[in-house]
Amino acid sequence: MAHTVEKIGGTSMSRVNELRDTLFIGDRDEEDLYGRVFVVSAFGGITNLLLEHKKSGEQGVYAQFAQSDTGHGWHDGLTRVADAMIEAHKAVLDNPADIDQADDFVRDRIDGARNCLIDLQRLCSYGHFRLSEHMLQIRELLSGLGESHSAFVTTLMLQRAGVNARCVDLSGWRDEGGVSLEERIKTAMNGIDPDTEMPIVTGYAQCAEGLMREFDRGYSEVTFSRLAALTGAREAIIHKEFHLSSCDPKLVGEDAVRKLGRTNYDVADQLSNMGMEAIHPKAAKVLRQAEIPLRVTNAFEPGDPGTLIDDQPADDAAVEIITGLDIVTLEVFEQDMVGVKGYDATILDVLRRHGVRIVSKVSNANTITHYLDTSLKTMRRVEKDISAEYPSAEITTRTVSVVSAIGRDLRGLSVLTRGLQAIAGAGHEAIGATQGPRNVDVQYIVDRDSRDAVIKALHAELIEGASAPLAKAA
Repeated sequence: MAHTVEKIGGTSMSRVNELRDTLFIGDRDEEDLYGRVFVVSAFGGITNLLLEHKKSGEQGVYAQFAQSDTGHGWHDGLTRVADAMIEAHKAVLDNPADIDQADDFVRDRIDGARNCLIDLQRLCSYGHFRLSEHMLQIRELLSGLGESHSAFVTTLMLQRAGVNARCVDLSGWRDEGGVSLEERIKTAMNGIDPDTEMPIVTGYAQCAEGLMREFDRGYSEVTFSRLAALTGAREAIIHKEFHLSSCDPKLVGEDAVRKLGRTNYDVADQLSNMGMEAIHPKAAKVLRQAEIPLRVTNAFEPGDPGTLIDDQPADDAAVEIITGLDIVTLEVFEQDMVGVKGYDATILDVLRRHGVRIVSKVSNANTITHYLDTSLKTMRRVEKDISAEYPSAEITTRTVSVVSAIGRDLRGLSVLTRGLQAIAGAGHEAIGATQGPRNVDVQYIVDRDSRDAVIKALHAELIEGASAPLAKAA
């Protein structure tokens, strides 16, 4: 059978020594070790130090370099990255010779990046050159450091354990640029036989398209999906530190949640829209078009088949997952809007200009309301621009949450009605609710303070109270 392409996330990578004895090797014999290509993320926290913290926004080397007048602040940032890398690989390597090799690797890459940034800063001190024109390339350079390090360290660890592992570095370090992502992957994989060796591939790939330009921090899943498609994988697998479940177990309890077992790419898209990505939607598109099923597993339960995601409809109607997202409402009321074209297009143009992501929207005769995933700071700019276009309009914003009930097929379940009743029964109120004719999701708009309580109430009613269990994984 053809090989699988399997991705390991950053949090799981920080425990890669545990995965050595389960996911990578376990009780497999010599032949069963192979036929698997692994795509690895950077060790947990490293990319945050290189770029910026994904949740808090705390500056990493990238932002420090961009905002540095003297050129010294980012040096300390790079040193912190080096220290964190060394600490990460010392936690998973146990052979002194391997640790020395990993230390040398970190010094070579960090010193190389440091010298590159120094030279660029010196060049841009001349009026003919602008640092702003190179910031995307700098972001790409820094991103690749983390994945190159984790792939190198993982390969060392597996080789020490007797596995014929090979590090496949797609980061383009000191290589000629200008190649496409497809060319980068095909060239790197040329001559590699997954049946006799275990490729450990970097999640970042340097290419002419510039993965960061379109996907930013989602680049590793794009590399993963393209690698699977280009090499003809029979299945793509994402190993997370948890199962893809019906809800956050920390919120509703370990005993209450259900592993999905099986779902489809439609549900995966809805999850992405709610900020809970099973996989980046562009990566899902690549797999879907290549007719490659995706499996999401718990990396630390290798015997569990996890959840299979393909393009098949559900056998039975069921709510599969309840999730929530904090959002901001943008409500534009204009009494003279009735029968006049162009209002919505103008609002959409403003939102696009400010890079605001739309989660959902509703409208009536004289009001258009967008539910947006953005900050209040950005919303102030959006309000200003819309007011300039429609000075007589009343524009209001409000911080709320959207809680969504999602499933491959919700027909005949009265999800909208039952959900509203469950919310009221829990002592809360829905500000709004929407359900589309495709019957894949129902969204409830609620106060932020009641979001978690609403999620619990909906999960209890729509999933825990359902008579039929979710489908098992194939």
